[in-house]
Amino acid sequence: MARTAAVFFDVDFTLIHPGPRFQGIGYQANCARHGIVVDSARFEAAVAGAASVLDSLDSADKPYDARLYLLYTRRIIELMGGAGPAVEVVAQEMYDDWAEHQHFSLYDDVPDALRALAGAGVRLGLISNSHRCLASFQAHFELEGLISATVSSSDHGFMKPHPSIFRAALALLDVAAGDAAMVGDSLSHDALGGARAGLRGVWLARGESDPPARPVPAGVDVIRSLSELPALVLTGDVSGAA
Repeated sequence: MARTAAVFFDVDFTLIHPGPRFQGIGYQANCARHGIVVDSARFEAAVAGAASVLDSLDSADKPYDARLYLLYTRRIIELMGGAGPAVEVVAQEMYDDWAEHQHFSLYDDVPDALRALAGAGVRLGLISNSHRCLASFQAHFELEGLISATVSSSDHGFMKPHPSIFRAALALLDVAAGDAAMVGDSLSHDALGGARAGLRGVWLARGESDPPARPVPAGVDVIRSLSELPALVLTGDVSGAA
């Protein structure tokens, strides 16, 4: 394939992961401030149970809708045992705080991978389905000078895997789809969404079994750490692909 000129990254669970604010203990503490009793031990099961709320995001024509995320958060609280009108207040607070950088940390493999790519002349961008301010992302996480373009679905209007959000990112860097890659933790939204828009799809399958339990479509590369990405992009080595 032609040399990759640009790599776009998903943000949440690809470059950064949530801290205690968005774990069971954080939900429990926020609920307690509003008189809601929940069981933090039920958090993991509650997240799994609420996942169906986000199933509609797989639709390629889904516009950004904050209400969907509020419903998802509310469902987590309910499945942890929370009830009452204050649940709506807590859900809104959790949604608002998701946009704040200080509640998140970079994965350890991010800085070196981004610097290796940028150092080789590959332009980097961010494409996120969140409402987080991406303009301040690289400054907060000390990645200054590495990110050349950002697109968030809350600003763009449509969410991944809608092809228009990928086209918008490509236009910002003036790069053809065939010369770019899309990397993310979601097989459907990131890797397949990017591939359907003409980019090289790369699924970052952190914590997945080897081989992954889910079938991986032909044409999608699989990595389990961003440390594998520079070799994949710069040399075409697909030894980690399915």
